[in-house]
Amino acid sequence: MKDFFASEIFIYIVRPIIYIGLAYIFYKVLTYFLNKALHYKNLNNKNKKRVNTTLSILNNCLKYIVIFLTILIILNSFGIDVSSILAGLGIVAAVLTLAFQDLAKDFIAGISIVMEDQFEIGDNVMINGFRGDVVAMGLKTTRIKDYKGAVQIISNHMITEVTNYSLNPALAEVTIAVDSDNDLDKVEKVIKKTMATIDKTYDFLKGQTELWGVEMVDQNSVTYKVAVKTKTGKDFDIQRKMRKDLQDALTKAGIKMPQTHMEVRNGK
Repeated sequence: MKDFFASEIFIYIVRPIIYIGLAYIFYKVLTYFLNKALHYKNLNNKNKKRVNTTLSILNNCLKYIVIFLTILIILNSFGIDVSSILAGLGIVAAVLTLAFQDLAKDFIAGISIVMEDQFEIGDNVMINGFRGDVVAMGLKTTRIKDYKGAVQIISNHMITEVTNYSLNPALAEVTIAVDSDNDLDKVEKVIKKTMATIDKTYDFLKGQTELWGVEMVDQNSVTYKVAVKTKTGKDFDIQRKMRKDLQDALTKAGIKMPQTHMEVRNGK
């Protein structure tokens, strides 16, 4: 057994694998207790997202620290003077900073995003023309997933302008056109009755449905606008459902819809 521990196989293969395994277990235990420490009960949605974002950044940092320390331990087990490596890290860091300026910019930008509370994991944002939910944040990159499932991976230093749709409720807006020959008082009565049903039966609403009045009038039709504040990301679903329910209610009430007029001319 002593011969095995002194063998090259143990020193150069088995022992490094053991160190890597222990480092992995240490990382998992550390992140477990970190998650437990930061996940308090009775947090509102905003604070939960902030905790998740902070955990993502901290876990990212811990991963690099554990990897770095594990490499040093393995090198030391090979008899390499680690102290000289640490002494030269200052020079190496300066060289690496020049060589990997974009990487350094990513790290600084990632910290800045968290400190300035620009967005958090779970927020619906638009960055560089791509809109979606923030699914992951690290010191180097941010991942955004759109409603189709496509994931955009953006380097943090490339994030210069952010539109955050989660800071305030979204607005679902629907326009509905009726024939101009209708009794408009009756039309509005049907719309308001449908709005009352929407307020009682729809999920994800952040207020009461409002009739904003007549949006447009032309020779054949009168167009109304109905709006309601919703949970971020649910506005498009609410709009589609509202449009259908309003259309069905008006049709059942005998309200005429705008007719398309076609003018036919005899040509030679």
